[in-house]
Amino acid sequence: MVFRVGITGGMGSGKSTVAAIFETLGIPVYRADDAAKRLMNEDPVLKAQLIRNFGELVYLNGSLNRSYLASTVFNNPEKLALLNSFVHPATINDGEKWMQQQTAIYAVKEAAIIFESGSQRYLDYIIGVYAPTTLRIYRSMKRSQVKREEVIARMEQQMDDSIKMKLCDTVIVNDEQQALIPQVMSTHAAIIKLAHRPH
Repeated sequence: MVFRVGITGGMGSGKSTVAAIFETLGIPVYRADDAAKRLMNEDPVLKAQLIRNFGELVYLNGSLNRSYLASTVFNNPEKLALLNSFVHPATINDGEKWMQQQTAIYAVKEAAIIFESGSQRYLDYIIGVYAPTTLRIYRSMKRSQVKREEVIARMEQQMDDSIKMKLCDTVIVNDEQQALIPQVMSTHAAIIKLAHRPH
């Protein structure tokens, strides 16, 4: 079985950037966000659950109507929890199947909500990506073209970053002060050592 590594962090922390550096080292990366979007469009069981619980408007011409779904769940914690209760297990299951097919010394799963979804149970080692809150807000606003208030509202729905980082095995700091590549290289070397140990 491949040694399974998670990469997590709050929105705007730069998880995807860190995951991309691991990819350049030849490490396969599973992106949970992309997988969730794909599954919501392709998995017949998941599609049926979404239609049953959120109505026919969830799909337009067979494709997920993301803006409708977002507006339905965004300010409604119960509906958001319901959506997550369908999407998270499907994504975890898909990620597990993907992991079983990997032949590299280790493989990475990049996901914002590793601890919140309980998927840390399926991982051998977890990397946290940390960035200061002000920088995360700025990056999220720039990337998603959304207002500051909306970014803060989304952040408030996620686990507190300081708690999340304490739960990780190691933390990579992405604050635009410390170089990322040396941090990834030393983490990569440490993981290879761990992956070679009998476990």
